[in-house]
Amino acid sequence: MNKKIITTQNTIFEQIKEIDENGNEFWGARKLSKILEYSEFRHFLPVIERAKEACLNSEHPVEDHFEDYLEEISFGKGAKKEMESVKLSRFACYLIVQNADPSKEVVAQGQTYFAIQTRLQEIQQMDDYTRLSSEEEKRLFLRNELKKHNSNLAEA
Repeated sequence: MNKKIITTQNTIFEQIKEIDENGNEFWGARKLSKILEYSEFRHFLPVIERAKEACLNSEHPVEDHFEDYLEEISFGKGAKKEMESVKLSRFACYLIVQNADPSKEVVAQGQTYFAIQTRLQEIQQMDDYTRLSSEEEKRLFLRNELKKHNSNLAEA
């Protein structure tokens, strides 16, 4: 599987990203397992468990980043079936590629991709903050960021 992962905006990871009914991005664990070249989903489950442990150890609520759900899987001749999977946040995907099989080139590329995406989001947020001129604007900015975070937390 020789896929370009990092060079374009439309990466393989962005191609499998989905948006839920609340406008939140997520990745289906079954699709991600295929991208990361796991032959069977059951071989990918220990990676998810290690990522959950890393999430917990970094003091992030696991339920904010890993949500069990039924993913619709297509089979030959148009057949479809719902199978157990996990909705993964961007942070969960980052933890998964950090805990996946490091001998796979696609895992190394995924580690780079999610690290870069995380850093780009941090830079964008800091740029938005530093453009503000008054302390009042900065205070309101931080307040709104906290409000968004709390709203997402409440939805989860």
